[in-house]
Amino acid sequence: MALITKNEEEKITDCLKSIDFAAQIVIVDSGSTDATLEIAEKFGCEIYSENWRGFGAQKQLAIEKCHQPWVLVLDADERLSRETAEKIKSIVTSSNVQEAGFSFPRKNYFQGRWIKHAGWWPDQITRLFKKGAGRMTTAIVHEAVHVDGQVKALHCPIEHLTESRLDRLILKIDKYSTLGAQQAFAEGRQSSEWGAMLRACFTFFHDYFIRLGLFDGPQGLTLAVADAVNKYFKYAKLADLCRKAKTQDRPHET
Repeated sequence: MALITKNEEEKITDCLKSIDFAAQIVIVDSGSTDATLEIAEKFGCEIYSENWRGFGAQKQLAIEKCHQPWVLVLDADERLSRETAEKIKSIVTSSNVQEAGFSFPRKNYFQGRWIKHAGWWPDQITRLFKKGAGRMTTAIVHEAVHVDGQVKALHCPIEHLTESRLDRLILKIDKYSTLGAQQAFAEGRQSSEWGAMLRACFTFFHDYFIRLGLFDGPQGLTLAVADAVNKYFKYAKLADLCRKAKTQDRPHET
């Protein structure tokens, strides 16, 4: 089991309780100042401290420190249902599993509500794989597990408690929009503030009306707005990065 942390004391206990069957739990921490590590020690986790390298790289460090035949990757705000835990146990203890990895639908909860629309369900994600067959992508943000070999889709879910406090959600938007802009800039993409606005408007309309986020009540409205705001600032920050790069490349007048 591989997990990365930084100040996750509010969430990590339920996560670790849900994987109490794991023979090894590896945590790579990037500077927690709360009770995260004390909680992890009580659960017998192997704890490693590493400077932050980005989501994909940080999780890959945790994967590389796992030595069991199977690796499960989770986030601190995720947990396994009892059904999912039993299914995973049956897979890792079997001697005739042919697949190299398994994916799971993810049940995303926001402000206590299971979000079923706007692409939030079933949100299939690969998280379990044979040691040596899987690794994290190198994306700065929206990292994923890549598996060499057959990946079987399972129906038992991973539960994900997304950030529900609006003040923290705003901070998360600022962080992820910055990372997204940096990744887009590294890929050579361009943007403008007007382009960012058009993308934001389209994102809200698509999430809330086309993908039926309106059926998720007030939580669906908040998430559609948050997604649109994130989209605007990602591409507005990209425009700013492009403008600064052009200024630096422009020869100075003498």
